[in-house]
Amino acid sequence: MALNSGNESNGSENCCKALSIEQRMDNIPEHIVWEILSRIKKTSERNAVSLVCKRLYNLDNAQRDCIRVGCGMNPADEALTCLCIRFQNLSKVEITYSGWMSKLGKQLDDKGLLILANHCPLLCDLSLSYCTFITDVGLRYLASSSNLSSLRLNFTPRITGCGILSLVVGCKNLSRLHLIRCLNVSSVEWLEYLGKLGTLEDLSIKNCRAIGEGDLIKLGPGWHKLKSLQFEVDANYRYMKVYDRLSVDRWQKQHFPCENMLHLSLVNCIISPGRGLACVLSKCNNLQKIHLDMCVGVRDFDIIRLSQRSTDLTSVSFRVPSDFSLPSLVNNPLRLTDESLKALAQNCSKLESVRISFSDGEFPSSSSFTLSGILCLIQSCPVRQLALDHVYSFNDLGMEALCTAEYLESLELVRCQEISDEGLQLVSQFPRLCILRLSKCLGISDDGLKPLVGSFKLDFLVIEDCPQISERGVQGAAKSVSFRQDLSWMY
Repeated sequence: MALNSGNESNGSENCCKALSIEQRMDNIPEHIVWEILSRIKKTSERNAVSLVCKRLYNLDNAQRDCIRVGCGMNPADEALTCLCIRFQNLSKVEITYSGWMSKLGKQLDDKGLLILANHCPLLCDLSLSYCTFITDVGLRYLASSSNLSSLRLNFTPRITGCGILSLVVGCKNLSRLHLIRCLNVSSVEWLEYLGKLGTLEDLSIKNCRAIGEGDLIKLGPGWHKLKSLQFEVDANYRYMKVYDRLSVDRWQKQHFPCENMLHLSLVNCIISPGRGLACVLSKCNNLQKIHLDMCVGVRDFDIIRLSQRSTDLTSVSFRVPSDFSLPSLVNNPLRLTDESLKALAQNCSKLESVRISFSDGEFPSSSSFTLSGILCLIQSCPVRQLALDHVYSFNDLGMEALCTAEYLESLELVRCQEISDEGLQLVSQFPRLCILRLSKCLGISDDGLKPLVGSFKLDFLVIEDCPQISERGVQGAAKSVSFRQDLSWMY
């Protein structure tokens, strides 16, 4: 009996405490509660806070505008329906089935997109990753979401160009479209429709095997509106699609300038004079960031002309392939030299981030950049971030020159094997350097870090897979240190 009385007493106390919290929350002005909830970013913490009292629960339901779900939804349709009913102001939804296995329950299918279309009238941003059961039918359901402005599809193998066309016809406000590994998207009528619609500002097409560089011409007048383009060709299928004569003619007659293009990223692309993306490079007038990764056929002429037009460039990134010729596809093999870097140095006075890397450090391209060209760029521009990968021409003399780089804050060196301890010791003399990353560098050891130990010059030091640097040698070399040693790359 005494035990029961104690339990009843504890239960009564808990009820009183809960009631007290409820009453206190009722006295807090609503705008303050909203401010508190808005500062809680983690989903788990938001869920925990919403259970404190009914008021927080209701306000959280009203304020929650984005969710990220996936493998945990089981059964998927019922769970998604409950979430949409609970959070009626959802504008951003991310559904990802990364790591999914059949034992986790059935994936969301086309019916799930119908649920979103019916229950989320404010939906404007949708991301679907590894949703392998969604087909064109689901995209047709989604076409009724008139507010949808951003769509990201990552490995949705059952989606085709027909499904995307039906969606863009219905969603007149689509400004961002990202397609990643959508292997069955072959027809590009949707691209032509978007070009005529004139709303697209951000386009990303990565590793969609059936879409080639020549297909981008169909964007037509849409090039004028586009602000960001990311185009990546699957390296294993780089040469599947060649330019036909009609496509070349259309590119050469293209009169739509890319004056609003701010960000351009091209990976594994073929760039030839008068064809495809070479025309895009020559028409960008206001680029701020450019990334060219393993793009065959880029010439000094392209970069020089680009630097003369886009004088507001703040970031450049070049990953250069080995020097080789493809006579059947490209009229001229790669020819990038210091002339490109000197043109950037002369014309782009706002350049802050520079990344240069080569695809093969053991057999560097014969037309690679030299130390002279790299230093010209660094000394002429306010470069704050410098990353060099496989750049064998950068040595201790280059490190010495960086002692006068008054803006340099972050330096990353990967497989730069000509740098020795003497060069590394100069880091202590760099005026503003606060972040240093060293990876797979063979010529440096603990001795090179000794001037930094106890100096607290660096805020952050990262050492990865450098065989002569020990974990003990990095202690005290920066306020925060990250160390990893995996030498499998050497064998």
